[in-house]
Amino acid sequence: MRSAASDQPVRSPAVQLSRSARIALRVAAGCGFAAIYVPLALVLVNSFNSDRSASWPPSGLTLHWWSVAWGSEGARAALWVSVKAGLGATAIALLLGTLIAFAVARHRFFGRDAISFVVVLPIALPGIVTGIALNSAFSTVLEPLGVGLGMFTVVVGHATFCIVVVFNNVVARLRRTSGSYEEAAMDLGANTFRAFADVTFPLVRSALLAGGLLAFALSFDEIVVTTFTAGPGIETLPIWIFNNMTRPQQAPVVNVVAAVLVLLSVLPIYVAQRLSADTATESRI
Repeated sequence: MRSAASDQPVRSPAVQLSRSARIALRVAAGCGFAAIYVPLALVLVNSFNSDRSASWPPSGLTLHWWSVAWGSEGARAALWVSVKAGLGATAIALLLGTLIAFAVARHRFFGRDAISFVVVLPIALPGIVTGIALNSAFSTVLEPLGVGLGMFTVVVGHATFCIVVVFNNVVARLRRTSGSYEEAAMDLGANTFRAFADVTFPLVRSALLAGGLLAFALSFDEIVVTTFTAGPGIETLPIWIFNNMTRPQQAPVVNVVAAVLVLLSVLPIYVAQRLSADTATESRI
């Protein structure tokens, strides 16, 4: 809604909170952030703890465990498996999530809302339910064809929920972008592919990148679905951490690997958040 005297939108007045309400809100937010981030900070500090038993407070600080973790063949192999699975799942999610987003946002057809619901559903299901369902499906369909559980099934399993974040990012961007841009390009003589390359893709590029980064982060951290879809010899980094965290001799190395995993997860999520914010700003201009 815009006023008659100005092109500026009419904004509703901000809600004023009492001083006690603001204090209570800040305390509640602080407690929430502390519950989330203090354990992560403790993992990071314990990765430098010179005591093998991770006693608190640390008896000293050292980089020894970081060098031990770097030399761990199991951790490096698991890291490479996680990277391959994440890249594969992200590639599938970008392809299918983008195609579905364009179908839902740019076309009207029977069952469009049902497709949107089915695409988003896997992210809401418990991971163990998805894992059991995929394990049963792979055992029933693929094993008779000679395809057992392995990297392929892990990638497919991760892609089922990675598609959701790509779809949500792209469809939100498309709904904020008028289809008249593509129509204008076609009126000027561009074919479908040229209109997509010159007009549509630049408009959704940041949403695709943000969705891809979030998809990779989700895949990289996944453990429940991986447990049910990975075959013998397939061990991702989260599973390696889970298998070694109860071994006393491996506790310091596990802390280092967990700290690295936290840092690797934060980076794509931070970049995706910045890209999403920039996309939202562009859509308001």
